[in-house]
Amino acid sequence: MSNDKSAKINHASETFMGKAFSALTSTERRAVEKAIRRQTLARDPNAAFDDRLTLGQKLADGVAAFGGSWTFIGGFGVFLVLWTGLNVALMSHAFDPYPFIFLNLMLSMLAAIQAPVIMMSQNRQAAKDREVSAHDYEVNLKAEIEIMALHEKLDQMRNAEMRELIEKQQQQIELLTTLVEGHLKAVESK
Repeated sequence: MSNDKSAKINHASETFMGKAFSALTSTERRAVEKAIRRQTLARDPNAAFDDRLTLGQKLADGVAAFGGSWTFIGGFGVFLVLWTGLNVALMSHAFDPYPFIFLNLMLSMLAAIQAPVIMMSQNRQAAKDREVSAHDYEVNLKAEIEIMALHEKLDQMRNAEMRELIEKQQQQIELLTTLVEGHLKAVESK
């Protein structure tokens, strides 16, 4: 990194973050550097996260999405009604007579498999939310730095304009003083 860039980055970190560049976290450093270099920081963290998913993770997310849908609830409800209805109707020849022990076994196995899959999906969603939150923080931090830098530039421009205005007023006062003195000399000499 050149000395000029390094000086700008150190100045920005001390001015806007209130601490030396070396004392900043990696997120803060990245935001300061991107602000100084006028580079964008925004990206789609969802797409980046989804690109890293394995086939098993995508399958788990699909199972969790389907298992938590009204389609699943409705379909499973129809299945249970058909199962119990058919077994009640076939009473003496039922393949799973009342109290439906085989159905209970299948439901227990389904729950035993579905619960960890849903938990894996929820854990992954929580990790995704943390990544999105960290990215949002980084973007907000950069925006805050940019806004502070903009305020600093506006203050510098206003101060420069005030100095110019004061200098022009001083020149006008000197010119008026010269004119008044000249007028007074002219009046005295008459």
